[in-house]
Amino acid sequence: MSQQFAFRMKLLPGYEEEYEKRHREIWPELVKLLKDSGVQDYSIYLDKETSTLFAVQTVKGESSSQDLGNTEIVQRWWAYMADIMETNKDNSPVTVPLKEVFTL
Repeated sequence: MSQQFAFRMKLLPGYEEEYEKRHREIWPELVKLLKDSGVQDYSIYLDKETSTLFAVQTVKGESSSQDLGNTEIVQRWWAYMADIMETNKDNSPVTVPLKEVFTL
């Protein structure tokens, strides 16, 4: 059974191009981990006016990428991205779950 998770994150102003560049060059081992953990589709959208990122994932099973924070590769990715995003003390991005209110 597949389900969707949506959440928002905050990019530091002025880092839009760098964020996109880093994701164009996403590490193959991170992609493999995400797919192996059941992430079937993962999209991130940027609201340039507010530097807010909106992420949507379709996953097989009960967990999302947000449950992979204990892995070495995800911790390295967080550290890599920490200079351009709002983060928690452990470098994980500050995320706010979003409630689905409509599906067509």
